[in-house]
Amino acid sequence: MLCRDYGGLAVIAGFAVSIIYLLIVSTMEHTLILTGPDNYIIKLLGFFLGVLVLSIFCFIDDLKGIPAVVKLLGQTLAAVVVAFSGIRIDQVFVNSFGGVITNDFVSFLITVIWIVGITNAINLIDGLDGLSSGISIISCVSLIIIFSLNGSPLISIILITALAGALVGFLPFNFNPAKTFIGDTGSNFLGFSLAIISILGLAKTYTAIVILAPLIIFALPLLDTFLAVIRRIIKTRSFKGIFKADREHLHHKIMKQGYTQKQTVFILYGISASLGMFAIILLENGLFKAISFALIVIAIASIGYKDIIKTGKEKPQ
Repeated sequence: MLCRDYGGLAVIAGFAVSIIYLLIVSTMEHTLILTGPDNYIIKLLGFFLGVLVLSIFCFIDDLKGIPAVVKLLGQTLAAVVVAFSGIRIDQVFVNSFGGVITNDFVSFLITVIWIVGITNAINLIDGLDGLSSGISIISCVSLIIIFSLNGSPLISIILITALAGALVGFLPFNFNPAKTFIGDTGSNFLGFSLAIISILGLAKTYTAIVILAPLIIFALPLLDTFLAVIRRIIKTRSFKGIFKADREHLHHKIMKQGYTQKQTVFILYGISASLGMFAIILLENGLFKAISFALIVIAIASIGYKDIIKTGKEKPQ
């Protein structure tokens, strides 16, 4: 069962090997300077130390289970390690008139909240075979394109490419019917890494659109997490209810309509890809074309919905 339930360890290993190789090659070719004012060595050490801290907590959770509060503590501790290494959201908003620059404490707090939030968002959406890994691949591809268009630091492109590569190798074994599962360790690692890499990718340019791009790309898991928090608080009438799992996530609701696991996963893939395209078009071509794209997608989905109901639905097995 170890090889089936702890596939996330394989993703982490593949990511680490790719990063080591790419960093060595980039350094030898003098395309990436790890020392200097950006101090990428310290930031990378902080990133990997944070991954180590997070993985220890999540591996124990996969192995024998730990209380949700303890896991949240592990996520927060890992995020704090990363923030102390210098990976920060330094500015909240910048436009043509200037920007609002946070002080150190606010910057630190926002960074920790962002990392913990995205980590949990990807973890909570991991409810079907191939769902979290597939959505993470789509997010990686979207971020690669945005980083390239935005002239982001090379280190962010290296990291996101390595993560995408590790997931592409893993997904065929994780897709329904899954031969191996990513586990709590893997899903937390994906969210943790995506959150940190998105910060590194935006480090050089903070404009309203650039800051919005990751929020749009991660909108699906973030929405699912937000709804879960509100739903559980209302249902239990207590903040402690946030930590009580339920079967009311978006993928559960879609399957209750009669769709199979594979169909549900493909529907959510399509939504995630559409959000990624929207963010890319918004960054490159502006709000009008992005809204036009969204309206076209909505129109196509609306027109095809009845046909999907008639021919695509299958009774759950």
